[in-house]
Amino acid sequence: MSSINADFAFNLYRRLTVETPDRNIFFSPVSISAALAMLSFGAGSSTQTQILEVLGYNLTDIPVTEIQQGFQHLICSLNFPKKELELQMGNAFFIGKHLKPLGKFLDDVKTLYETEVFSTDFSNVSAARQEINCHVEKQTKGKIVNLIQDLKLNTIMVLVNYIYFKAQWANPFHPSKTEENSSFLVDKTTTVQVPMMHQTEQYYHLVDMELNCTVLQMDYSKNALALFVFPNEGQMEWVEATMSSKTLKKWNRLLQKGWIDLFVPKFSISATYDLGNMLMKMGLKDAFAENADFLGLTEDNGLKLSYVAHKAVLHLGEEGTEDVVISEVGFLDQREITLHPIIRFNRTFLLLILEKSTRSILFLGKVVDPTEV
Repeated sequence: MSSINADFAFNLYRRLTVETPDRNIFFSPVSISAALAMLSFGAGSSTQTQILEVLGYNLTDIPVTEIQQGFQHLICSLNFPKKELELQMGNAFFIGKHLKPLGKFLDDVKTLYETEVFSTDFSNVSAARQEINCHVEKQTKGKIVNLIQDLKLNTIMVLVNYIYFKAQWANPFHPSKTEENSSFLVDKTTTVQVPMMHQTEQYYHLVDMELNCTVLQMDYSKNALALFVFPNEGQMEWVEATMSSKTLKKWNRLLQKGWIDLFVPKFSISATYDLGNMLMKMGLKDAFAENADFLGLTEDNGLKLSYVAHKAVLHLGEEGTEDVVISEVGFLDQREITLHPIIRFNRTFLLLILEKSTRSILFLGKVVDPTEV
């Protein structure tokens, strides 16, 4: 299941690179997958089939009930309380007040998917937007604000999903070693100044000759890890095009521990998406159409999806991460006292944050400009 979810993550990532070229990208694949799986729970016929096929599941190989049970177990595993790792993932439905959700659906999604359903007056656009944003802000402890910027008057159903994640590095950086003004190359003509954290430590890392990139793993203190992927000059598009679940398995097998003189930016990144257009391009058409089948959710006709709202926020600093989601590898000059390889993330790189026990991709992104808010 983790392999299928990972391939969905990379497919969605590639869609986002087309929609927002040369911009920071950041989203939570696992929370989007879980939200769509939950949506399929109330869907029927071709609407349900399209949702699950977009997620990458072949319904001739895996029964629908098995897929949904897998996601229910995944959500339960991720939300299970753990010391030193705060992780809370959730979804919410906001449905037009003229529609009456089925009692069984309300009970099942709350129990199985930890999802709440709200009856919303979309005729009052401002109040509806405020209701949605307040709910998400509360659930993410104030980390995700203003998720919905605007709503159309004909809105019928909004699906929001969120994830809150906070963890400490296994080996925190010392703030006194952070370089306050270090150059980061955004493109061939643009350089920005960023705080650059510095540490000499043992890290799992590798040089992938096939993908033309360097990979470095930084562990959190409990059950999560970050993968920093640094394509060689001019190789970003190749890495983006070829990354898959098989790539992650290969890296997991080949990463080796060794001393590294590491420089990585201290930054915050956030991105907000209405995923509707991208999901439709990926094949999820019926859910947004007049013929949408959500009879498992309500007996009323006319229910269709209007928005799939998603926002991910990340702060990466000396102590660790709080989110809601190379220059070349070489050697120091002989005049320097250390002989450890240097990895300096001073131009565009990819970032993945994974939960170890389920191998779920909590967050996936591209850092083009670490100063971009």
